[in-house]
Amino acid sequence: MNASDALRPQMDRIQTRALIVGIVASLICVAGAFSDRSQFFHSYLIGFLFWLGVALGCAAILMLHHLVGGGWGLIIRRLLESGTRTTPLMALMMVPLLFGLPQLYSWTHAAPVAAGSLFRFRQAYLGVTFFVVRACAYFAVWLVFAYLLNRWSSQDDRPDGVPVLRRLRALSGPGIALYCLTATFASIDWVMSLVPEWFSTAYGLLFIVSEVLTALAFVVAVAMLLVGREPLSAVVSRQRLLDLGNLILTFVMLWAYIAFTQFLIIWAGNLPEEISWYRIHIRGGWIAIAVALLLFHFALPFLLLLFRNVKGKVRALAAVAVAMLVMRLVDIWWVVAPTFESRIRVHWMDVMAPVGIGGIWIAVFVWQLKGRPLLPLNAAADNLARKPEGV
Repeated sequence: MNASDALRPQMDRIQTRALIVGIVASLICVAGAFSDRSQFFHSYLIGFLFWLGVALGCAAILMLHHLVGGGWGLIIRRLLESGTRTTPLMALMMVPLLFGLPQLYSWTHAAPVAAGSLFRFRQAYLGVTFFVVRACAYFAVWLVFAYLLNRWSSQDDRPDGVPVLRRLRALSGPGIALYCLTATFASIDWVMSLVPEWFSTAYGLLFIVSEVLTALAFVVAVAMLLVGREPLSAVVSRQRLLDLGNLILTFVMLWAYIAFTQFLIIWAGNLPEEISWYRIHIRGGWIAIAVALLLFHFALPFLLLLFRNVKGKVRALAAVAVAMLVMRLVDIWWVVAPTFESRIRVHWMDVMAPVGIGGIWIAVFVWQLKGRPLLPLNAAADNLARKPEGV
């Protein structure tokens, strides 16, 4: 049963409305760029990082599922695949950022380069041409894996799909390794280099976990909207909901652990070149956002997801997933905005840019989702063949 059959009217409405909202919000931001070009690129980077995180996180979760199996992937597999097929859109969305490099990165200017020998050493890596080449290489890797994952998965619907499943598993191992490598360097290039004097060996891993958590919260929220309809209603059980809730809980704890470990090591070292990033992100009232992230990105969802009654109910799990998406956006805003604002301030483009990019992204996501069955046709056989003992 295709998503385009029973759910086509609802999906058509969502797609149309999302596209209209995305285009209108994007045009408003473009108009705002004429009055404040720098703010446009600052806000655009926030929206781009958030929605790119959903697309890349979908690929990571999908490859993880192909490796380990488990019934939890049955509900969200097609959602994950649709998310990966938005990667070409995000490659196009990267192009505007290339025109805003001087407004985003101080290392593109000659004066800061001459400020210190350490910074001049890093200039060999932080060059505009090399920056663009690396970005093209990252997207090339992501696009290839998204293409192969979706092409072979479509072949899995055939009766002779077992060899394809083995191929997907063989692809997913190297795929996760390459994803971790490219996402780490992308986080250094696009986010950590906003403060070029600062460095952290844990930053790439934190970036990766954040992307997976963002994508997981998104697909769980969408899945909870669909569980009352065929064909998902036939396969969703309380145990599957508990599995998805436990996955979100796992990555919430992992995000908090890495973030705290990074902070603790830098605080203990107390070196000027290492504490610069945290000084920027707690000045001018920004520490209030850090506290809010601690409470609502970790503490509250952690406590809620400890209860089986929360994880086992569709509405409760959907609410937690949506709340996590909101806090993920706040987290990216807190990472990016203090670099350019000495005091806490929410510019209207900080809201409109993620809405604009997100509206277009969701329209493409729904368009992709309509084209295939919501459940893989050989999903039951897949789970029985590869389901680890005890799952």
